[in-house]
Amino acid sequence: MLRMDQYEHIRTAHRVYGQSISEIARITGHSRNTIRKALSETYDGYSLRQYQPFPVLGPFQKIIDVWLSDDRERPRKQRHTARRIFDRLVAEHGFTGSESNVRKYVREAKERLGVSTTKAFLPLEPDLGQEAEVDWGTAMVVLQGQALKVKLFCMRSKGSGKPFLRLYPCERQQAFFDALMRGFAFYGGIFPRLIFDNLTTAVRKVLQGKARLEQESFTRFRAYHNFEARFCNPGAGHEKGGVEGLVGFARRNFLVPMPEAQSLEEINERLLQQCVAYGRHTISGRDKPVEVLFDEERSCLLKLPEVPFVNIRLLSAKADKYATVMVDKNRYSVPTRQVGRALRVICHVDQVEIFSQGRRVANHQRLFANNQWQLDPDHYLELLQQRPLAFHSARPIRDWKKRWPLTMHQLLERFCQAHGENRGIKEFIEVLLLFRHHPAEDVQQAIATAVEAGISASGGIQHLLRRNQPAPPIVPLERYARLPEADISIYACLGGGL
Repeated sequence: MLRMDQYEHIRTAHRVYGQSISEIARITGHSRNTIRKALSETYDGYSLRQYQPFPVLGPFQKIIDVWLSDDRERPRKQRHTARRIFDRLVAEHGFTGSESNVRKYVREAKERLGVSTTKAFLPLEPDLGQEAEVDWGTAMVVLQGQALKVKLFCMRSKGSGKPFLRLYPCERQQAFFDALMRGFAFYGGIFPRLIFDNLTTAVRKVLQGKARLEQESFTRFRAYHNFEARFCNPGAGHEKGGVEGLVGFARRNFLVPMPEAQSLEEINERLLQQCVAYGRHTISGRDKPVEVLFDEERSCLLKLPEVPFVNIRLLSAKADKYATVMVDKNRYSVPTRQVGRALRVICHVDQVEIFSQGRRVANHQRLFANNQWQLDPDHYLELLQQRPLAFHSARPIRDWKKRWPLTMHQLLERFCQAHGENRGIKEFIEVLLLFRHHPAEDVQQAIATAVEAGISASGGIQHLLRRNQPAPPIVPLERYARLPEADISIYACLGGGL
């Protein structure tokens, strides 16, 4: 087969310089038939062989075929690559050929054996307001100076492409339901169909085909909001490829640099604003920007329920000897007078409320790890007044001390010097009890003033608090309503009849 430069030379020699076919054959060494073909036809390059021989690889082809056939029974992520096959041939069978020939043969053999072949996908154009995809991912944030791994909830409309994102400490069912309800509120309605992975918070058991046994609580949630749940086949993330891509996109574009805040709620507010602002572009194949389709989509969604779904868990508990109750393998404190009593616990997504005889006695931020203690030092102050020597080693006080301003440490030291260890601690606990009925800023300001003035008694702090409280406004008597003048003439009539 002629190269392009040879083809050009032959045609130029004949057409431009008038050389004969015999003369060109003598100069170039090509046959006259080849020269005639070059003069009469267009150049079509090299024709591909029907079969590509592998002279060096030939004795090893059956070994490769066996390895690739066995791969069909192996996990998808633990199958042979062409590089791994080449390495094994060299190490185990003394292969001396090139890696490029191994790659060519492996590519052909995989297609022939049906192993890891590239799949074809259909271009889709979903209707507005019909389907949304849901998925979880992970991300890193910095809360109060500490790096923390959190869960990233992602929801994406298949029609408009508008995303909704929110961070949670965990993927538990209450967080899952909360995220879905917030997503519905963001979109302005409920999608008739939602597409999920086989989440344990939704699916109890995967059956044959598309059949699933749902968690009873998820079925109640779904029935309340009237959407259809469709679950992907195991290992088939491409069935909800839009939201799968959103997880990585959100990490790269919404969470870089790593967000820092005092609470997860602050970061979620920023994420919400980014979701609202997203959509000025037009997705390939659509004729309108995302934000325009998002506005049009709202009229196609199911209406939100008038009464929101009650997303709480009710538990019964009993306060132990440490004045704590156990909830999801974590301990939450209650006032010490509740020890031994039966209590009711309401678990919200982010907080735990504890009730005794219908009255709330404790409210804590919810913990999501295991074997943690959430202790409110105020719950133990009366007990510590009875046992002042345990004050410095008490766990709730030790944790609280880390957040005290310097003036509180100074006041405690002064009380102990003035009254002795026991009496000084009792006096100081009287000051700590003031936090129950006064704003923390006011109490800390009174403590700072007391330290500066050399006050060494709790009564002095109480006096400073009362002095700093604004006096109630004096209302003039004229502003009060006055009773009408009494008619006393009736008494004269009564007197005349006696």
